[in-house]
Amino acid sequence: MLNPDPVNILIVDDLPEKHVVMGSILEELGQNLVSARSGREALRLILEMEFAVILLDVNMPDIDGLETAGLIRQYKKSSQTPILFITAYVDEAQAAKGYALGAVDYISSPVVPGVLRSKVKVFVDLHRMNRQLQQQAVQREALARSEAARTAAEDATRRAAYLADASQRLSMSLHIDATAHALADVAVPGLGDMAAVALLDGHGELHCRCLKISGSADPAVGPVLLECQRDLSPSMAALVRDAMLAREIAFLPATELCAAQPAATPPVEWPELPADHEEMAVCPLVAGEQQLGALILFGRAGGFAQVDVALLSEVVGRASIAMENARLYTLVQEADRRKNEFLAMLAHELRNPLAPIRNAVHIIHGAQVADPTVAWARDVIARQVDHMSRMVDDLLDVSRIVRGKVTVHMEAVRLSTLCERAVEASSPLLAARQQELIVDIPGEAIVLQGDLVRLSQVLSNLLNNASKFTDPGGKISLGASLQGDELCITVSDTGQGIEAEFMPHIFDLFAQGDQALDRAQGGLGIGLTLVKHLVQLHQGRVEAYSEGRGKGCRICVYFPARVAGEGAVLPAGPAPKAARPAPAASRKILVVDDLPASADTLKVLLELEGYVVRIANDGAAALTVAREFAPDVLILDIGLPGMDGFEVARQLRSSPESRDALMIALTGYGEAESRQRSQHAGFDHHVVKPADIDYLLSIVSQQPAARNAAGER
Repeated sequence: MLNPDPVNILIVDDLPEKHVVMGSILEELGQNLVSARSGREALRLILEMEFAVILLDVNMPDIDGLETAGLIRQYKKSSQTPILFITAYVDEAQAAKGYALGAVDYISSPVVPGVLRSKVKVFVDLHRMNRQLQQQAVQREALARSEAARTAAEDATRRAAYLADASQRLSMSLHIDATAHALADVAVPGLGDMAAVALLDGHGELHCRCLKISGSADPAVGPVLLECQRDLSPSMAALVRDAMLAREIAFLPATELCAAQPAATPPVEWPELPADHEEMAVCPLVAGEQQLGALILFGRAGGFAQVDVALLSEVVGRASIAMENARLYTLVQEADRRKNEFLAMLAHELRNPLAPIRNAVHIIHGAQVADPTVAWARDVIARQVDHMSRMVDDLLDVSRIVRGKVTVHMEAVRLSTLCERAVEASSPLLAARQQELIVDIPGEAIVLQGDLVRLSQVLSNLLNNASKFTDPGGKISLGASLQGDELCITVSDTGQGIEAEFMPHIFDLFAQGDQALDRAQGGLGIGLTLVKHLVQLHQGRVEAYSEGRGKGCRICVYFPARVAGEGAVLPAGPAPKAARPAPAASRKILVVDDLPASADTLKVLLELEGYVVRIANDGAAALTVAREFAPDVLILDIGLPGMDGFEVARQLRSSPESRDALMIALTGYGEAESRQRSQHAGFDHHVVKPADIDYLLSIVSQQPAARNAAGER
């Protein structure tokens, strides 16, 4: 009979004929019969093979069956293998000894075939069943390990997805309160049922920034945690500080929070919490050496599992980094705000002393100086004042552009008008350095959309930059060409050129090439940065080219443009400067400025023009002088001590003596906000110091706009 899974049966006997008899009896069982002629051979086979049952002759030479059985039982492998003793006679002593050695039965010889076959078959079946059970156990163990591995993999995937989502939420905002709320949303219900985030303020005090409670939270603790939203009690704050100092998560009974109610708030009727209530975790938010605060978290029933603690630590670590990033961003924003305030104040303070210098230069110019040396010195001062004014304006423009505060007033601009404006602005610098300017622009009417003032600023900055880095007597070219729908304006020079390693940084803020200690070229390194931003505001681009040091430089700006067709209405060119009308014989002007040098020089300048001028150095004096003097024109500084220029203007507009006067704000504040406030306060004009004298005199000579009884236009 074929058996797909035969087992081994060991027959131990010293007589060959008995092996033949046993084999013939057991053959029909279909198992694997193994023969051993001695006890020693049996022991060797047992070490090599596994047997379902052993048929052992008791009477054998050398080592008898009983001794062989004792040795078999000493092997772990065969200690439980069934042994059937075969013997011609059995006495009680021998049987007792055999059973003591682990024999399962005695069979008398000669054997009865049916009996032997039946008994062996029982042990074969038992062995096969045991083997199947072992295999099933192994399979179950393998299945359990596989299931555990799958569960662990799924848990790891969930944790990874959770951490990825947590990281995304925590990094979505650089506002510290938004980051705190994101942490609470991540923690509940992902890690616990309730959470509060407490952060340190600028004075080192802890305050609860946000609170999150899940729908499954125990209502017994809800009021306790809600109390945290008011403020942290000293005892609760102490728990948080201890956790921050230890830089590790502190696990406490939830009842600790009940003892931590703020003493300053009305008493709370705390519910009686169950003894086995959730565990509370105080998780410090620490980044490097910076202590930020803590996440106060209530776990679910049964407390925090080890895997939850590891996940919680990871989330808290990421939250600490996000909080630190938000804190640093806030500090950067605050520093940027203070920097911008400083720049605005710096511009005001720099413009104030420039105003009397320009006034004085104009006064000297009107005095018809005969000495050529004095005339030369006057012109030098005038040029340097203009240069200083442009530097202050550029510095403020860059600050405004970086903050996105600059707007452009788009209109149709003729290329020829743009180039004329730029050349006019840069001519004094080119003339002073005796440089030749070659202008080559198309004769056709090319029109681009842009802000004429800002576009002129772009080209004049490029011309000034080319002049600065070109030796006296060098050549500078201004050219333009239409390339499809794009206008390319090029400024090139024969100057010192740009080294290849500096080329990628040429438009960076404050970037300058190799500067010797003498700083022969000077400058702040903002001109080309300003050019780049202004060009981008016009949907254009700017590119720089140079073959290296000493080989000049070429900068190209590209704007959308077109050729105006026949019959098209072209934008007007620059209007000719109108002749300034002579002042009325008795026109009275009140100058209000807290800087005596500025007020005095402007007074002298206006008196030379034929005006009657009075001075006031603060707001209160201005109101008093205006009532007595009844001025036709008021020129006011904005940054006055005590009462500022806006308030002075409003009160002057409400006074009968000055309600209809022409009112001019002459100030170092040139930003759009100050101009808007000037208009609301009742000023007719807003002029930035140091003012262009011709422009100032032209508006002083104007008639004021008609106003109603309330002083409004």
